[in-house]
Amino acid sequence: MSLYRPPRLAASEITPEHCFLNRRTFLAAAAGGALATGGSSAFAASLTASKSQYMVDETLTPEKDVTSYNNFYEFGTGKGDPVANATGFKPTPWTVKVDGLVGKPKEFGLEELMALPLEERVYRMRCVEAWSMVIPWIGFPLAALLDKVEPLGDAKYVAFETVVRPEEMPGQSGYFQPLPWPYVEGLRLDEARHPLAILAVGVYGKTLPNQNGSPIRLVVPWKYGFKGIKSIVRITLTDKQPPSTWNLSASNEYGFYANVNPEVDHPRWSQASENRIGEGGFFGANRRPTLPFNGYGEEVASLYSGMDLRANF
Repeated sequence: MSLYRPPRLAASEITPEHCFLNRRTFLAAAAGGALATGGSSAFAASLTASKSQYMVDETLTPEKDVTSYNNFYEFGTGKGDPVANATGFKPTPWTVKVDGLVGKPKEFGLEELMALPLEERVYRMRCVEAWSMVIPWIGFPLAALLDKVEPLGDAKYVAFETVVRPEEMPGQSGYFQPLPWPYVEGLRLDEARHPLAILAVGVYGKTLPNQNGSPIRLVVPWKYGFKGIKSIVRITLTDKQPPSTWNLSASNEYGFYANVNPEVDHPRWSQASENRIGEGGFFGANRRPTLPFNGYGEEVASLYSGMDLRANF
């Protein structure tokens, strides 16, 4: 049974039809504008989203840092490569195919996905490289999309796949590739259905810029950032644990679960503390202790009851 429940609304709170239709027109225009300009921030049209209960009372990481310091190997391995190299990426038109062990497989258009009720959620983001941010995402529960395709009883996992466009993503071209493509990720079905897991279509009140995973990406805040697969084109429900790109590349360093855990170090560095990007300071003043499950243990620890989190890292 899904943990996601649509809110009960009074008739007075229902959006009038003409407003809904105007929103659809706006989304279509925003998508078209992104194609016309082709810039890395071209898709940054304003989004309207309701405030969520899922917030953290911490200072937001500056938008310039969130949009210029990140990992997106499809555009290069340096932190500044995504913003520098994503200008030629075209995030529209876009579809996400949802298939596998479902009763109603479907290919969803971007406009249909963005017409779902959107929420702003302020989440901590913890990179496996021991740095962190606080980011105001806009998106919708992954469970809301899964419910539309009606997972079958034998579905146990959810697999994700990103786009492959070497002509637009320079990190995917050339003789020597840092990773195998497409980038793939996976969650257990109960993790995917958890209310904290979202598909994000925006950040800082606007649609996602190319370098941050435009037009749609996964956000699971209790896990290391590499689980947040970007520019998703396919979601498949399966009865077997799906492959995960970094786990395939270095299984001794990157586990399938990737839960933030200060007691399980990366083989090459400690995970006991983290560097909060954008806060400045000297001599490690912006370092802080890493929180188990990135501070979301109260909500998600029960998902792993009885598991050895050192073996299942």
